[in-house]
Amino acid sequence: MKRLLLLLLALPVFAVAADSAPVAPARAAALVIQTDFGTKDGAVAAMKGVAVGVDPRLPIFDLSHENTPFDIWEAAYRLKQTAPYWPAGTVFISVVDPGVGTERASVVLQTKTGHYFVGPDNGTWTLIAEDLGIAAVRRIDEQLNRRAGSEKSYTFHGRDIYAYTGARLAAGVITFEQVGPLLEPKVVSLPYQKAARDGATLHGTIPLIDFHYGNVWTNIPDALFAELKPQPGDKFQVTILHHGTQVYSGVMPYAHTFGEVPEGAPLLYLNSLLDVAFALNMDSFSKKHGLSSGSGWTVQVTRAP
Repeated sequence: MKRLLLLLLALPVFAVAADSAPVAPARAAALVIQTDFGTKDGAVAAMKGVAVGVDPRLPIFDLSHENTPFDIWEAAYRLKQTAPYWPAGTVFISVVDPGVGTERASVVLQTKTGHYFVGPDNGTWTLIAEDLGIAAVRRIDEQLNRRAGSEKSYTFHGRDIYAYTGARLAAGVITFEQVGPLLEPKVVSLPYQKAARDGATLHGTIPLIDFHYGNVWTNIPDALFAELKPQPGDKFQVTILHHGTQVYSGVMPYAHTFGEVPEGAPLLYLNSLLDVAFALNMDSFSKKHGLSSGSGWTVQVTRAP
């Protein structure tokens, strides 16, 4: 009996609700961070330190810190590329902010899918707002949602405002309503060529270079490409322009996989987002032809004659 009593005393103790079910501890939402800071210094670690200081249980993840410095468009597309695959409630912090310390607003965007985006309203939310929809936008009240002692810091809002606010929101320390005053349900939007069809020609932009392999991605979706009734092996004329000046023109086959064409040969394929893309099998299409990405880069696709 004495041994049984000792065993019972050693068992973990759970809080018990009225229905006698154990009460689980509150679970923090995921916090996903994107910057153009790189990881050679302590900037990203400082942001994570602020977040952990809010709640050590926060699950913190990196989206990317190797974005092209000052390239807001690239940051916007990285969010489009990744955010839909995270569960509702996830809080994203995105800091590509060449206007840090200026009058651009610091906001939290709540999408209709239940995701939250924390950072400067400088165009970063362009594609997320289109794809996931705007539920509400609130301006961050920096009197309430700013790291204590940072009032004299004007150039590191990623640490002092965004990491602090994002962590508090993800941890449930504050609600979305406590972020700050409600704004109009709109955000700053960067101009770009939206995917469209003009007769037999598809038009779009190059939002991103798959930099590791040099593949060129477009914003022309599978559904629009399907209007040309493509079959594997069909040839397409591809023209790429930079601010209206032709940089590349060539014919390539539509293929499902890279291995369907010889090594070094071009192909048109659907990328992981099911958008039209161009590549060289086991080579860099963008490097070979001097191509880049952004709103100034446009594409035209039509069936080859």
